[in-house]
Amino acid sequence: MIFMKTLIEGETYMAKKIDAEYYRQLEQIQAADFVLVELSLYLNTHPHDEDALKQFNQYSGYSRHLKRQFESSYGPLLQYGNSPAGEDWDWGKGPWPWQV
Repeated sequence: MIFMKTLIEGETYMAKKIDAEYYRQLEQIQAADFVLVELSLYLNTHPHDEDALKQFNQYSGYSRHLKRQFESSYGPLLQYGNSPAGEDWDWGKGPWPWQV
């Protein structure tokens, strides 16, 4: 559902209504990626820690899974070649950052 909002001097912009599932999935992705950043920092100083390497690989796979799941419902997270284009260029179909 799309709403129109009027700005100063009559300009308008489109605001999209975003469901709670969008935010839930996005939060899961952010949490998994946060763990990956922290593990990366740890592994910089402990490169031979097998448990940390195992956790990094597990969370890396989990993050990829979450992103594929999110993109199948809401479109690409990034425009820069991480998500293959479908039949149509759908980068503009999802909400823009200022709409979230």
